[in-house]
Amino acid sequence: MRKLLIPIQGDFVAPRFDLATEIFMARFENGEVVGEPKTIIMERPSDEGLCQMIVEEHITDVVCGGIEELHYNFLVWKKVKVLDGIIGGWQMALEKALSGRLQQGEILQQNSDEPLSL
Repeated sequence: MRKLLIPIQGDFVAPRFDLATEIFMARFENGEVVGEPKTIIMERPSDEGLCQMIVEEHITDVVCGGIEELHYNFLVWKKVKVLDGIIGGWQMALEKALSGRLQQGEILQQNSDEPLSL
């Protein structure tokens, strides 16, 4: 069983790891969410607090936007798989991460039948 964390901002992956105040977490196995996912609202943005939460919650996978090298290296050292540089909707990022198709630095496109909002 693995556990995924995504810092989010509204419907999107938060652009910066260190400024995120909303966190999505889910356990998953064989590409499927197991149990009830949860969303946590942090009192204030804290990169150290987020790293501590990742370790305490036994997170195995992190999907995020921009992350400082110091925090990236710390998480990798703690054996957390980090996919950073992700831009787009967090639900699409979740689906692709669960299926193993999400790539580092990926820009997620909307469905072609949905209008682009600028």
